[in-house]
Amino acid sequence: MTSVRLVLVLSENWTIVGGCDLPRLVDIAAQAEDAGFDGVMLSEHVVLGRGADADGVPENPREYALPGNQDPSTPWPSSLVLLSAIAAATSRLRLIAGAVIAPLRHPLALAKDLATLDLVSGGRLIVQPTVSWHRAEYEALGVPFEERGQRLDEHLAVWRRAWEPGPVSFEGAFFRFSSVFVEPKPFGPAGPPLWFGGERLHDRLVHRIVEHGNGFNPLGPPSSGDLDRLARAMAEAGRDIAGLELVGGTRASFAGPDDLGDLGEALSTVPGQVDRGFTTICVKPSQFIDDADHLPSFCREVVERVAALLG
Repeated sequence: MTSVRLVLVLSENWTIVGGCDLPRLVDIAAQAEDAGFDGVMLSEHVVLGRGADADGVPENPREYALPGNQDPSTPWPSSLVLLSAIAAATSRLRLIAGAVIAPLRHPLALAKDLATLDLVSGGRLIVQPTVSWHRAEYEALGVPFEERGQRLDEHLAVWRRAWEPGPVSFEGAFFRFSSVFVEPKPFGPAGPPLWFGGERLHDRLVHRIVEHGNGFNPLGPPSSGDLDRLARAMAEAGRDIAGLELVGGTRASFAGPDDLGDLGEALSTVPGQVDRGFTTICVKPSQFIDDADHLPSFCREVVERVAALLG
């Protein structure tokens, strides 16, 4: 039987559990682990402001949060703090910090936080750094929006050095320091695995994946041409795309604004994704159920249905 890793999306489940009911989210993560899920994913924003809902909020609140469709008052808890609590309540579950908006922080401070969480979880952390999309968020934190891509690239270079034996020095366009020690180190010598993704596979994203990536988590299904291009770039760098974790997912369709999606229909896409090389599948529970008390049975059902589809 071909197997896949199942990831429960914990963010954006406001129709199941309030965005500020963080103890309940910790409980849900533990339930997912008990049911056989491999990981949980949390995304983040630091703040939301004007333009967050420029494209209008979804008619059905169970839809995914995407650029431009978010109510500015939406609660986004600190993913790293919440994942620390989940680490303490679980033993096997991978902790996926999705959409960590690195340019909004100093790379040394973020490298320390990530290393600490990785260490306290016993090496279960996965990080997906991003530049994100919300200009008002950058303006509120005093970071130039136009510099976000260059700043992320410097973050990645700093993290690599910070997680190696010290002392560490760096001279970049935005960050400079000399002979500092960043302790403690992450659980493993290379630091937590890094995933990358986005709405399109642009040149800079390809470079980040090739240079730093352990996984590719695109926003929406990539084309066969995109995967071929990525495979060629990996091969040119002496890497094999087969060693890259390809992350797919399910997405429900809704008949109306108050309707749930059909789980069987959504899961029916999994075998096709596996055939394309995807080994990890994300599932957002609020697309299919409305009652948090049903989450344990829902998680077990997903695990059983996917196993049957791939058996």
